[in-house]
Amino acid sequence: MKTTTTWILKLPFGDCKCRNQKSLNTSDLWLERQVGETEKREGRLACLGSMAEPIRVLVTGAAGQIAYSLLFSIAKGDVFGQDQPIILLLLDITPMLPVLEGVVMELQDCALPLLKEIIPTDKEEVAFKDLDAAILVGSMPRKEGMERKDLLKANVAIFKSQGAALDKYAKKTVKVLVVGNPANTNCLVAAKSAPSIPKENFSCLTRLDHNRARSQVAMRCGIPATQVKNVIIWGNHSSTQYPDVHHCKVNMSGSELTCFDAIKDDDWLKGDFITTVQQRGAAVIKARKLSSAMSAAKAICDHMRDIWSGTHEGEFTSMGVYSTGNSYGVPEDLIYSFPVQIQNKTWKIVDSLAINDFSKSKMDATAAELVEERDTAVTFLGV
Repeated sequence: MKTTTTWILKLPFGDCKCRNQKSLNTSDLWLERQVGETEKREGRLACLGSMAEPIRVLVTGAAGQIAYSLLFSIAKGDVFGQDQPIILLLLDITPMLPVLEGVVMELQDCALPLLKEIIPTDKEEVAFKDLDAAILVGSMPRKEGMERKDLLKANVAIFKSQGAALDKYAKKTVKVLVVGNPANTNCLVAAKSAPSIPKENFSCLTRLDHNRARSQVAMRCGIPATQVKNVIIWGNHSSTQYPDVHHCKVNMSGSELTCFDAIKDDDWLKGDFITTVQQRGAAVIKARKLSSAMSAAKAICDHMRDIWSGTHEGEFTSMGVYSTGNSYGVPEDLIYSFPVQIQNKTWKIVDSLAINDFSKSKMDATAAELVEERDTAVTFLGV
């Protein structure tokens, strides 16, 4: 019996070729098995007409070390989906364009089937046009002898400009993740500078802190990090952040326990655990002589994947979001890290979690730092 099956094979940069199978003899069956293995391994075989429209994704600071660890995962489909073609827009300052050219060559040489186009640029009007997602990694780093207010002033200028570019050129549905530090306040500046885009579309990265906390608990229990859920990072992505495990659940040998019952060391959980997570970035710099890049890139992927695909039922994650209307007494008009759940690309702060006095004092301390940062930044912003 003869049958005809038509397939479309996704090739790098979206080119396609059709193949007709005329008959199913022994060699055809062998070929079909091989093609099936290719489909599983590379995700490059799909039924005719299944390819989605490409989305436009911006990464700033694209010639830097975090972006170098990040771009492959985005282009490969690990963030926005294995069936989602990508147009990558890569923005950096003019002196970094030669380096960026090398990054582009490497991405081309990866021959990734979902990567439709790469646009390197130093121009905001090119980089921010019609964006679906913006990952703002680039910022002014703190230099030796620089006062914190000087750092804030330099970054206000950067994120005011990028916020205005989002407002002018990007889609109003764009999802914006700010990574460059001070991330919370930079995110607030960008949001205030893009009044036509809902503030709910802006978030900042505290997923790295979240992952660090989750990993510390898992290592202490001798289990994989996947067995730990619902840790919380409250507040600022700084040394005042509060890693909270009062609502954390740990799966030990098939039984779900509270974190405190699983670890059985309250002093550690209220002491060294918190300071380890708070100071982890500084510890990495001390050891590497460079800031976190691989782990930061992984956290960015986790954050954006959750925005695009949602959080699992019964689980929440941490991200810096707009504080107005929260139920925890956090001052309004901040970008503050809360526990959130996400559905349909929309986050919602997890309400009604019990907060004891220990937690409340730490949540208030990190909020106070953010209020001070905001008030300083607003004087430079001129709003």
